[in-house]
Amino acid sequence: MTALTAAVDSLGGDFPAETLGRTYRLWPGVGDFSGLFTWDDLNEIIARQRLEPPRLRLFDDGTQVPQHAYSHPVVSRRRTIWHRIEPGNLHRRLNEGASLVLDAVDSLHEGVGRFAEALERHLRTDIQVNLYASWTSKEGFGLHFDDHDVVVLQLEGAKRWKTYEPTRVAPLRIDVEAPEPPDSEPVAEIVLRAGDMLYLPRGWWHAVAATEGRSLHLTCGLKPTTGADLLSWLADQLRASATVRANLPHLASPEAQAAHLARLRKAFAEVLHDGAIEEFLCARGTMDPGRPTPSLPFVDGIPADENLHVRLTASGAWYEVDDEGHVVMSAGGRQWTFAAPALAVVQHLTEGSTASLGELAVASALPVGQIAALVTELVAADIAAVRRRR
Repeated sequence: MTALTAAVDSLGGDFPAETLGRTYRLWPGVGDFSGLFTWDDLNEIIARQRLEPPRLRLFDDGTQVPQHAYSHPVVSRRRTIWHRIEPGNLHRRLNEGASLVLDAVDSLHEGVGRFAEALERHLRTDIQVNLYASWTSKEGFGLHFDDHDVVVLQLEGAKRWKTYEPTRVAPLRIDVEAPEPPDSEPVAEIVLRAGDMLYLPRGWWHAVAATEGRSLHLTCGLKPTTGADLLSWLADQLRASATVRANLPHLASPEAQAAHLARLRKAFAEVLHDGAIEEFLCARGTMDPGRPTPSLPFVDGIPADENLHVRLTASGAWYEVDDEGHVVMSAGGRQWTFAAPALAVVQHLTEGSTASLGELAVASALPVGQIAALVTELVAADIAAVRRRR
């Protein structure tokens, strides 16, 4: 079992029932994460990408370092302006105590992207992975909280996390009240070392600093799924009801208004049934576009090449077998109905596996040409991608 598989599996078992959204949890020594993302990877990304703030930013003692302190503007031939990193000044600022943050590294690095997809499939929510690097014991951000749960993987070095219980239950990014900073001692002081993993629910205050030397870690932000999200989705479903679409009787008598409210309650109760949460999660997952990826050079369809490899880029794909034995697959806002032999193909893909067309042909007993035709449909719908290698 790889360290990353172990990390994903650690978020199963009793984690959803006992920890998720409730309290922090530390998994010491999950495995060696160092190969997931390296300093060389970071150097290459900074050198080859145009990373304008807030994508790449530095923080020093809770204050963002001005961009001009470590980069300078460049005007392209097409008169666009971007900022070129100055390695010497970047090194100097980091050596003086600044922390480096790289947002959404999952869209810049294949390995991190695949890990994020595995987490999304496992936890059934969108994931964004940010990278944090520091060289001194100075706190980059000070005491703060996040409006989303986080899973932290320590890649190298060590960081001390002082954690405090929330002062507002389940805060939101757009909220009606701002939490007050804690006035008590931390409930835990955790030193996260290379290979450790930490979970922290949203709203938990924390202050983080490297303990000795340089530190590199990934923070996976979990998009919250709240009652407000469910109610918003139900409101859209209720547009099918004539009662909900009708004008409110604001000029009618109190009795008429009460009768209309009773009809609205009935309509709402019908959609807020016991399976509404699962129905909502499935619907949201199948509408999620995922991480669309081109399949160049195959612009006119996927050839019947058994050595081509395919994977789904939409992690929320879902399928069922109907009463007639057809395989009904939903992903990326689309739905397909395939004949029964395609079941093995759909199972492989929706599990997140990467497989060659030849392997899928063997598993389904279908000709490679039919597999290629099926994959062509999925690629055209932006939910799958093919490449020469795994």
